[in-house]
Amino acid sequence: MIKTLARIIFVCCLFLFTGTAMAQDVQIELGPGEIGLNETFTIKVTLSNEKIKSYDQFPEIPSFQKQGISQSSSMNLINGQMSSSNSIIQYYKPSRKGDFTLPSFELSINGQAYPSAGKRITVVDPVSTSSGRNQASDPFADFFGRSAVEDPEYVEVEDDAFFSVSVDKEEVYQGEGVNISLAFYMSEANQAAFSFHEAGRQLDDILKKIKPTNAWEENFNISNIDREQVTINGKRWTKFKVYEATFFPFSEGELVIPRIPWEMIKYKIAKNPTFFGANRQEDFKTFYSNPKTIKVKPLPPHPLKNEVSVGQFQLRENIKNIEVETGQGFDYNFGISGVGNINAISAPKRIPMANLNTYDPNVRQQINRGYGRVSGIKEFNYYITINEAGEVDLSKNFEWVYFDSERAVYDTLRPEAKITVVGESKANQAISSQRLGGLYDRISTEDNRFLNEKYKYYFTIAINVLLLISVALLAVLIIRKR
Repeated sequence: MIKTLARIIFVCCLFLFTGTAMAQDVQIELGPGEIGLNETFTIKVTLSNEKIKSYDQFPEIPSFQKQGISQSSSMNLINGQMSSSNSIIQYYKPSRKGDFTLPSFELSINGQAYPSAGKRITVVDPVSTSSGRNQASDPFADFFGRSAVEDPEYVEVEDDAFFSVSVDKEEVYQGEGVNISLAFYMSEANQAAFSFHEAGRQLDDILKKIKPTNAWEENFNISNIDREQVTINGKRWTKFKVYEATFFPFSEGELVIPRIPWEMIKYKIAKNPTFFGANRQEDFKTFYSNPKTIKVKPLPPHPLKNEVSVGQFQLRENIKNIEVETGQGFDYNFGISGVGNINAISAPKRIPMANLNTYDPNVRQQINRGYGRVSGIKEFNYYITINEAGEVDLSKNFEWVYFDSERAVYDTLRPEAKITVVGESKANQAISSQRLGGLYDRISTEDNRFLNEKYKYYFTIAINVLLLISVALLAVLIIRKR
């Protein structure tokens, strides 16, 4: 007993003296290319002369289950030179016979990536344990007098978790946004250990099922699955949101969100855990959400019911009251801000007005996705000139009609800006400055002298031709008389 304790103390001391000044060297060793169905495949990472402080998750192998990780350390003192090594071993258990491929991969050890070319693995019939083949070694087996690799019995822990689809409204108007989120929930009392499994691939499959063809999607683009504490019916839960978007239906009818599966890694726990063994085993559990149906109501009758935006909007102008001279151009910004489908906002209606000229606007928009809604602003920047002096009320020149989904009424946004125009009339100047083309272009570059000279030239030719004809006729008459 004293000898055994001495050995354990010696090993612990070896762990304490693993800091050396020698060069770092990392080796990745892969298990054999052929194993029995009752054996394990291993990936071993050995780091020389430095502790393993951090490392990535080991790669997945098709039809293999991860069985746990063990670590070991060793130290050597040769000719006064001290060296150490630290190892991590990931165990994999095959689930069936066949040929499988461990793809090439990289592992990040202490923040630095190390590549491995992968390997082809053949799983054959179970082999006799008496052969001792591929029995992974436990660095502490000698001290405790037992084999390193045992097949512990794993038990499933009862969980208190669920997967859910949430909607903020069960009834919306055509064109009104409905917020949809997908999340995994665990209660504070939950004892089962979970990990996310291929969340990106699962989301791709889910979106193919839930994205409606008759609605515009504004995706909130969740990049990290963060935890959030929430209370549901007086009970505390940890929420992990995996997807959120707002749908804007184009037409009346229904938006149907089907029953959605979500797979999690759920770990089984060793019934008799050991200090150095694999004390949990990966397993999978699929959770299912309840289906949802959102009713989409038609908009009330209106001449523009199929063209208007739906939501809550306000007008933002860049000017209120300004003074300009006749013919002097200025910028006017008609900005529409609020909650709704910002992308679908169309330009305000332009009402023609004498002596006021506008050009097609420059358009800029900003969309914000957060707090369960889509909001933002869309700006239409016009360049305007006015040719007559006087007071100009822009509310008579622009208007934008929308449907307010909260009040269930149509409303119109009109400018408040008023323009004071001073100076002489520029109406005629405005007309003369326009390019009319054709003959009018020639008028600006030609004069009467050009036309007179040209006609004089043709007139001279005509006279000369007539004189020649007259002379010829006179000659013919004289010859006949003779």
